[in-house]
Amino acid sequence: MSVKAFELVPAVERDLLMGDKARINIECIECCGKHLYLGTNDCFIHHFLLDEVTSSKGKLSYSAQKLLHKYLGLKKPVAELHAASALERLIVLCDAIVFLVDMVTLETVPSAAGGGAKIRGVTAFCINENPVNGDPFCVEMCVLSSKRRTVQIYMVYEDRVQLVKEVNTPEQPCAVSLDGYFLCLALATQYMILNYNTGASQDLFPYSSEERRPIVKRIGREEFLLAAPGGLGMFANAEGVSQRAPVNWSESIIGAAVCFPYVVALDDSFITIHSMLDQQLKQTLSFRDGHILQDFEGKVILASSKAVYVLVPLPLERQIQDLLASHRVEEALILTEGAQRNIPKDKFQILHKRILQQAGFIQFGQLQFLEAKEHFRKGQLDVRELISLYPLLLPASSSFTRCHPPLHEFADLNHLAQGDQEKVLRCKRFLISYLGEVRSTEVANGCREDVDTALLKLYAEQDHESLLDLLASDNSCLLADSVPWLEKYHKYFALGLLYHYNGQDSAALQMWIRVVDGELQDSTRSGLYEYIVDFLCCSSDLDLIWKYADWALHKNPTAGVHIFTKRPTSKHLSELNPEDVITHLEKHNQALFLYLEHLVLERKTQKEKFHTHLAVLHLEKVLCLLSESPKDEEQITRARERLQALLRESHLYNVQVLLGKLENCEQLLLERATLHGKLEEHDKALHILVHKLRDFPSAEAFCIWASSSRDSAYRQQLFHLLLEVYLKGKQTSAGGGSGDLEMAAVDLLNRHGEVFDAVQVLRMLPEGWSLQLLRPFLGRAVRASMHARHTSQIALGLSYSENLQLLHDRLKERKKPIFVSTKKGCHLCHNTFSEPDVVCLPGGVPVHKHCVAQRVRDSPTKRQLTNSSNYT
Repeated sequence: MSVKAFELVPAVERDLLMGDKARINIECIECCGKHLYLGTNDCFIHHFLLDEVTSSKGKLSYSAQKLLHKYLGLKKPVAELHAASALERLIVLCDAIVFLVDMVTLETVPSAAGGGAKIRGVTAFCINENPVNGDPFCVEMCVLSSKRRTVQIYMVYEDRVQLVKEVNTPEQPCAVSLDGYFLCLALATQYMILNYNTGASQDLFPYSSEERRPIVKRIGREEFLLAAPGGLGMFANAEGVSQRAPVNWSESIIGAAVCFPYVVALDDSFITIHSMLDQQLKQTLSFRDGHILQDFEGKVILASSKAVYVLVPLPLERQIQDLLASHRVEEALILTEGAQRNIPKDKFQILHKRILQQAGFIQFGQLQFLEAKEHFRKGQLDVRELISLYPLLLPASSSFTRCHPPLHEFADLNHLAQGDQEKVLRCKRFLISYLGEVRSTEVANGCREDVDTALLKLYAEQDHESLLDLLASDNSCLLADSVPWLEKYHKYFALGLLYHYNGQDSAALQMWIRVVDGELQDSTRSGLYEYIVDFLCCSSDLDLIWKYADWALHKNPTAGVHIFTKRPTSKHLSELNPEDVITHLEKHNQALFLYLEHLVLERKTQKEKFHTHLAVLHLEKVLCLLSESPKDEEQITRARERLQALLRESHLYNVQVLLGKLENCEQLLLERATLHGKLEEHDKALHILVHKLRDFPSAEAFCIWASSSRDSAYRQQLFHLLLEVYLKGKQTSAGGGSGDLEMAAVDLLNRHGEVFDAVQVLRMLPEGWSLQLLRPFLGRAVRASMHARHTSQIALGLSYSENLQLLHDRLKERKKPIFVSTKKGCHLCHNTFSEPDVVCLPGGVPVHKHCVAQRVRDSPTKRQLTNSSNYT
C-alpha cells in the first residue's frame, strides 16, 4: 500500500547546466554539503551551490547557483567523482585515470614530484567511509584495475596517492564497495565479501554482470545492499549473512540508495521506494531518462542526462500520520519504531506514545479491543481520553480536556457507532473491563475520582455484578455525580453503600428501610432486612442504633434482637450497657426475652436481677400458656422445660420471688420442688415430688441434681432422706398408695445401693421385708463392704512395708563413717573444721553445729533436722 514518503524536487535545471549546448550529458555527480559537482560527457566538471528554500507553507525547494566549470583536457567523459572534504580535493576518474582536483578552483593537483597524483588503468574506485587509518588528513580508497584481477588499496593525501595493499580476486571485479577492512565485490559471475587485511573471503550468491549492471552499495557499518537475480535487493553483512529480508524491486534496476528506513531504487521509468522494516513497496514516482541515483549523507540525488533532482523525504511524523489516517496501524507502528535511530530519545518517546494512543483509538473504532487495550497500555493513555467518548460518564466537576491535536476523529460514542446499539454495548463492555484493570494501577493516578465514578455509572447502567464490589471496597466515586445515576437505574442498595462509604450512615439506612418497606423497588440484595440488622449490629454510632432498632424490632423481634445479641466485641466499637438495652426492649417482650437469655446463658452474666428477670419472664410465659384455651400441650411442655433448665442451672436468681409467684399454682409443682431444693428445703421438695406428684423418677433425679456439686456424704444424706420419705409415707398412707411407696423404696435401694450406708438402711427397714426383695441391694452392699475392707488391708500393708524400708535406710546411714578434716569445709559456711563435733545432713554431708542451729532459727517453718549425729 502506498504512502507519500518522498517528493521529487528539481535542483539543477537543464538550461542552467548546458545553456545552448544540446549534446552535454551528465555522467556522474558528487555532493558535499551545499556544494554539488557534476561530471559531463565533454570532460567538464561543473560546480554548483545548492541552497534550500522553504516556503511559507513548509514546502522545500532548491536554488542552484553555478560557481565554476572546468575542462579537464582528456576529451573523455568524467566517469566518477568523489569528494575528500578533509583534503579539499575531488577524486576524479576520467579516461581510466584517477587524479586529484582542487574542490574550489577545480585545478588538477600536481604531485610533490611535479608529475601529478595519478593512478592509471582504473575501471572503478570507492572511498572507505569507515577508515581503518587514524590519520584525519588521509583518505582510504579502493581501486579496481582494468588489466589485472586485483583490488588495490591506496592512501590519498593532499598531493599524492600511496599504494598500501593489493589483493587478488578469482575473477575480474566490476563493482566494489569498502567498509573498514571488508570489500564487497561484484565479480563477473558472483558477489563476494573479502577481508583485505586477512585475505578471508565469503562467496555470497551468483550474478551475471553481462546481463545486468551489478550494484554494490554500502548502507551502514559492515552492511551492503546488492542487486540480486530475480529483481531482489539483498542485504549482506561483513560475515556474508543477510539480517534483513530482501526487497522486491525491478529487474532493470539502474541504481539504489538507502534513506533510512527506505530503500530507493531507480529503473528506466520509475523510482520505487521500499521499506526496510516490512519490505513493502511504499511509493512509486515516475522518472524517465534517469541514470544516476546516489545518496550523500542522507540526501538522495538523482540525475537524468540533462538535469539534477533531489528526492526530499517527508517528515516521518507526517508519514506516520498519513498511515494512521488510512487506518494502516501496523505499518505506522513499524515505521515509528524503525525511525527511533533518526529521532532524539526524548522526542521519540513523546512521538511513540502519541502514535500508540492514536493506533489504539483506530483499533477501538474497529472494535479490535484487545489490540486497542495493548496500545493504550504501552502508550500510557490518559484514561479520561477514552472515558470522554462516552457521554455523561466523566463527572461534571472534572477538569479534563481532550488532547490537542486530537487523538481520534470521533466526537463521541454515538458518532463512532452510527446508531448501532450492539456496537455501543460492546464498547461499554470494553470500557468496563479496561477501567476495572487500570483503576488500581499508575494509569489512574491523579484521576481516580473520574475513573471510579465512570465505572460506577457503567456498572449501574449495565446492571453489572461488580457494582457492589466497587462500593464495598476502597473507591473514589463522587457522591454528587453518582446519586442521580444510581437512582435512575433503581440501584438503591448500592446507593446506600455509597452513602455509608462517605460517612452518611443515616442516609444509607433510610434508603434501605424504604426498600424493605416497599416504597422503593430494588432486587439487588436479597435479605436486605438481615443486612440492615447486621449493619446496626456492627455500627459504632450508638445514636444510630437506638434510632433504627425500634424499626428492626417491630419488623421482626426475633431477628431484630441480633442488633444487641450479636454485636462483636472490639476496641473500635463502644459496648452497649445491658441495662440500657433492657430498658429499650421493655416494649418488645419477645426481643427482651431473647436478650436476657443471651445475657444469662451465652455471656454468663453474673447479675442477680438479670437472672431473676429472665426466670420471671419464663414463668410468666408458662402461666400465660396454661391460661389459654384450648391449651397447646406441646408448646407448654417446651416452655416448662426451658424454665426448669434455668431454675436448675442458675444460682443467681431470687428464689423467694419465684416461690411467691408459684404459691397458689398447683400445675407447676415440679418447679416449686426445684425452688425448694435451691433453698435446701429438701424435705419440702421431696414431699411435693413423692406425695403430691407421685413422680418417683423425678424424686431420684432431684437427689442427684441437688448433690451434684457436693461431697458423697451430702448425697448419702439426701438419698437417706428420700428413703425415709418413702418409708414414712408407707406407714401413713392407706390403701394402694402404700404399695407404690414400698416398691419405690425397694427400687431406690436396688438402683443406688452404693450411695447408702447399709447398716443404717437395715435399721430403717420394716421387719416384714424379705431378704429376697432386697437381694440386689444387699449383694451390692456386701461387695462394697468387702471391697472397702480389702482396700484398707492393702493400704495398711503398703504403709507397713514403706516404714520398714525407711527404717532400713536409716540404719544403713548410721553405720556409714563420716570423714572430717581441717582441709574439708562446711557445706553451709564453707569454713574448714577446727574440731570433730559436727552435724551430718541427709546424704552424709558434715556441717558445723552452730551453722545448723542458725539455719533452724532462720527457717520460717522451724523444721527439725533428722539424721543428726554427734559421732565422728
